[in-house]
Amino acid sequence: MQQDSASIVIKQPKKSPLFLRMIVLVFAMVCGLYICSVCLKQFSLQSSQLVPNPVDSHSSHVITRIHYPKPQTFNRAECGHNPVRFFAILSMQRSGSGWFETLLNSHDNVSSNGEIFSVMDRRKNVSSIVETLDRVYNLDWFTSASKNECSAAIGFKWMLNQGLLANHVEIVDYFNRRGVSAIFLFRRNPLRRMVSLLANSYDRYAKLLNGTHKSHVHSPEEADALSRYKPVINSTSLIHDLQETESLAAKALEYFNTTRHMVVFYEDLITNRTKLKQVQEFLSIPVKDLSSRQVKIHRGDLSDHIKNWEDVNKTLNGTEYDKFLRADY
Repeated sequence: MQQDSASIVIKQPKKSPLFLRMIVLVFAMVCGLYICSVCLKQFSLQSSQLVPNPVDSHSSHVITRIHYPKPQTFNRAECGHNPVRFFAILSMQRSGSGWFETLLNSHDNVSSNGEIFSVMDRRKNVSSIVETLDRVYNLDWFTSASKNECSAAIGFKWMLNQGLLANHVEIVDYFNRRGVSAIFLFRRNPLRRMVSLLANSYDRYAKLLNGTHKSHVHSPEEADALSRYKPVINSTSLIHDLQETESLAAKALEYFNTTRHMVVFYEDLITNRTKLKQVQEFLSIPVKDLSSRQVKIHRGDLSDHIKNWEDVNKTLNGTEYDKFLRADY
């Protein structure tokens, strides 16, 4: 029996339209994710080049946020279109913050409004702190330092023990949300800070300058008069006190690690004026020569300013803190 030579044609089953659509959708999603990732990388690279991070700063947010405040108490007029940066000087008492602030305020475009949280009512709770901050950064806080309508950078100084660390969670959130840049100002030599603290505390009651207490002076004669008082330092608790100061600074840096910030040391500002240039670059303001009328009170060797110098020298000699005995500033 002869077999049929006709070829057998087998038809391929038709593919489901739904299946084809799924393939196209998946392909489009993959391509979209790839393009998006490339764009994000390029944007991140460009953004990091907008405002360079100053040397020796420790900033987690490189870009300086700008603002256009609309104060309720006056009209910014032609300066209304000028951007403003927000900052806060975070420090400890007798660390040079007053002198540092006068340097900043000698800039035509900077308004730093002093130690506003020294008043208890302004820091009695988080709500009062936020209300005060809003007034400052809305340019509705008036002091002798206020440049008002034409300020390019607005801020103040805030001591660590004035509710700053106690309410750090809410304050860090505020700084990040409002784009506030923090400038930490510390002293490398806490022993000198201790001398300044004790001497200033004594003068609050003694009023050595013609019956007037002055935390800062503007003449060598006034500085000499205040420096004649030599405080007695508790040598028994001295090492513990120095450790506490270091611990407080470390805790502040840890708490505010997620903010845009930089760290400045008082001694570096004195010996290296390029530090002031870096601060101005950090604030994104025109770099200018800054000056202050304040005169340093405790100059020269520490042995000239501590009444029980021998006890202090014996306590710190041979320890990790003996370097503070000889450091000038």
